[in-house]
Amino acid sequence: MSVETAQKQSMAFQAEVKQLLQLMIHSLYSNKEIVLRELISNASDAADKLRFEALANGALYENDSELKIRIAYDKAARTVTISDNGIGMSRDEVISHIGTIAKSGTKEFFNALTGDQAKDANLIGQFGVGFYSAFIIANKVTLTTRRAGTQEAVRWESAGEGDYTIETVEKSARGTDIVLHLRDGEDEFLSDWKLKTIIRKFSDHITLPIVMKKSEWKDGAEVPTDEDETVNKASALWARNKNDITEEEYQEFYKHVSHDFENPLAHTHSRVEGKQEYISLLYIPSRAPFDLYDRERRHGIKLYVKRVFIMEDAEKLMPQYLRFVRGVIDTADLPLNVSREILQSSRDVEAIKAGSVKKVLGLLEDMAENKPEDYTKFYQEFGRVLKEGPGEDFANKEKIAGLLRFASTKADTDAQEVSLKDYISRMQSEQDVIYYITADSFAAAQHSPHLEIFRKKGIEVLLMSDRVDEWLLGSLTEFEGKKLQSIAKGDLDLGKLESDTEKEIQKKIEEDSKSLVERIKQSLGDQVKDVRVTHRLTDSPACLVSDAHELSGNLARMLKAAGQKMPETKPILEVNPTHKLVKRLESEAVESLFGDLAHVLFDQALLAEGGTLEDPASFVKRMNSLIS
Repeated sequence: MSVETAQKQSMAFQAEVKQLLQLMIHSLYSNKEIVLRELISNASDAADKLRFEALANGALYENDSELKIRIAYDKAARTVTISDNGIGMSRDEVISHIGTIAKSGTKEFFNALTGDQAKDANLIGQFGVGFYSAFIIANKVTLTTRRAGTQEAVRWESAGEGDYTIETVEKSARGTDIVLHLRDGEDEFLSDWKLKTIIRKFSDHITLPIVMKKSEWKDGAEVPTDEDETVNKASALWARNKNDITEEEYQEFYKHVSHDFENPLAHTHSRVEGKQEYISLLYIPSRAPFDLYDRERRHGIKLYVKRVFIMEDAEKLMPQYLRFVRGVIDTADLPLNVSREILQSSRDVEAIKAGSVKKVLGLLEDMAENKPEDYTKFYQEFGRVLKEGPGEDFANKEKIAGLLRFASTKADTDAQEVSLKDYISRMQSEQDVIYYITADSFAAAQHSPHLEIFRKKGIEVLLMSDRVDEWLLGSLTEFEGKKLQSIAKGDLDLGKLESDTEKEIQKKIEEDSKSLVERIKQSLGDQVKDVRVTHRLTDSPACLVSDAHELSGNLARMLKAAGQKMPETKPILEVNPTHKLVKRLESEAVESLFGDLAHVLFDQALLAEGGTLEDPASFVKRMNSLIS
């Protein structure tokens, strides 16, 4: 940083911002209209923030409560100006929000770039970098702003290269003025008709009036008059009759509230009357934001009371597992001085939340049933977040469970397309439980030795490998009266799926193997809780299982990796006496060799289920001695 004067400073951009500016200037020319759309949207947000802060401090209006956005152009100077009388920014806020954008996900923005200019341009805004789109059409941007309630105004200016200047200036009115000094060849934006067309196309739904001077034709040229006109409808779109709103208007409003430039997958617009009166307009995005799995990041719903903006990201209006939902809720019942503390304990808010959740889940059910391709796309983006639902929302647990999808041994691919209803419809006539297995990867689940008897008998098993699956199964224990049962926990009992003859054969094998089981148990000592003959394996020599009421091996490893202190639990080793390796073990008379073989058997079973060896060197040493 170098100080030019006592008032004016020249400061360097953050390195990532330099990259971004070069991209804006040299690459993203495919949709120049996004510039005006993004800057108008930012101006609207500034007005919303002023309304919210003014609830507690009405003096912030400074005797000017008529909020608006003004667009003007100057052909002689070749500039376009976007002005608002919203909250404005302080010097520190300008430096924080414009000089650096580390919090905006710039790295993720670059990682998401495809090389397709049209698609890449649509990523602006979604990653909080919309202001910089100004440099697509401008070779210099001048921003002058004064925060409501303060006297100091600042001017920020940059040519979109390596640095920017910032200085203290005077500004009589609060708010922000952004002046775009247009590049050569961008004269189309110096047209009254062009600017108004863009506003009506992309920003008609903005609730603030967007004002321009009326123009008239003189001597073959557009000349601004002194009379103002409101270009947009300036009415709350959600408050209009659904029959009067086009699909394009719904889509553009979504882009405004979400800062996403792709169309949503679906939306639901409803008016509720009765005990609580409110309007909700809720959207399902088509793509997950980069910070979807940051549960601390507040997302989603804007709250209005009688068309007056109250707060953004009203987390109490939508549960965490639906944090991807975007939209607005406008209620007539909450007091205008509503605060976060009131929201946390308000019965009205709880009723609105319950109704909104019901609407979203109904929308997803309709999509799953009538638009399966759209639902598949939704689930690929948001399925893992939806799996958090049964543990958070007991009232809707069954409904959420019906929306979940899993991979299974039927298709034997990692595509999560099988619903619990699909599974139940294919269950064998004697089957009364839903079988599943969890693992830390799809490959580990798909190739688990625990599946062998199920594959042999043609019994479908759900293959669960998302990290959230263990959380899900802690609360989702049954569906439509069918119990969910892990094939890697407890003593396997296939019940009527096994014939009496098979059960007799198993009993005889267990009897004949008692001495072998006892020798293995003595050899492994406290490494195992128990050793027993398996009913699960047909091709593998051994596997590890957990007791019915203990944590699965996969969950125990996940919690340990997360730094959680776990009560020490020992696995149960199940051996397959018909396997060649176990037969060799049974016939080994030398105790030292028997011990080596028993430990190798245990270590192999641990590796097969995705575990890690506590003493890899000893395993290698034993293997080398056995094969040499």
